[in-house]
Amino acid sequence: MAAEQWIESVDRLAEQGARSPTTAQLYRLILTTHVLTGLGELRLREVTAPRLDHFIQTLHTRRGIATAKVARTVASGVLGLAVRHGAIPSNPMRDISRIVGQRQQPPRALTAEERGEWIERLRSDPDACRKDLPDLCEYMLGTGVRIGEALALSWEDVDLGRGVVRVDHTVVRLKGVGLMRKPTKTAAGERTLTLPAFVVSLLRRRKIASAGRGPVFPDFVGGWRDPSNTSRDLRTARGSEDFDWVTSHVFRKTAATELDGAGLTARQIADQLGHSRPSITQDLYMGRRVVTSAAADALDRAHRQAARDDPEGVSGAFRES
Repeated sequence: MAAEQWIESVDRLAEQGARSPTTAQLYRLILTTHVLTGLGELRLREVTAPRLDHFIQTLHTRRGIATAKVARTVASGVLGLAVRHGAIPSNPMRDISRIVGQRQQPPRALTAEERGEWIERLRSDPDACRKDLPDLCEYMLGTGVRIGEALALSWEDVDLGRGVVRVDHTVVRLKGVGLMRKPTKTAAGERTLTLPAFVVSLLRRRKIASAGRGPVFPDFVGGWRDPSNTSRDLRTARGSEDFDWVTSHVFRKTAATELDGAGLTARQIADQLGHSRPSITQDLYMGRRVVTSAAADALDRAHRQAARDDPEGVSGAFRES
């Protein structure tokens, strides 16, 4: 069966490290739950563009755009394998209509005032402190790393003498396996970051307390910490007002926005966040709509320069003849 052969090839890539195991797990889930349920009774030559289009658009309506997009990728992968084996002449997925979602909300980052209020809220919350959230959030705000990358940080990755950390692993939970620490998804994700002074101080304090062994941000028994459970702890700590929009990704967006405001290039910020393309950083991670006078100042300078060059105004276009 084409679907079985395709998902087995994805599993092999995951075993070889060429594909993320979490991606392979997601593809298998979508294949069994949606793609085979909707298309499994059809022969390959019966999977036409109209049928595929109806299937994907229905899935979009009932399950949302994220599920529909993954299902499209999975079904296209199966059909592509069938093309390569000569079972069908072409991949009909290429001819279906686009999946159109709602207008995407612009990235939102913490302002300087909100950042201070957020950390103060955590530090004054006994439950948040017990769950080690204040230091974790400070570290993420000071580095822009993903929550899985922060929780995968080992003391072996930290060089306090040089003030740097090596980011090349993440923590994920796999069905049937449990928590595992695995290499980052892409080569761009493997990076060495120079730490701001406040993060160096934070890590130095934690190293003394932990004797510099094991994970930097461990669970209660000293092992790797579950990113999903930690995200749930953050949702509990934020409450239902004021910070109900804050997620762990907001800390990445905040770091990106602050670096942008400091004048770093998109490439430099992408390298900090572990993105292969600066466009991803600009489109999804930099909190725009920040009130700034920079654009107005630039336009005002251009106007003054033009006035000096042409003191009578607009090259005399309105002079009396």
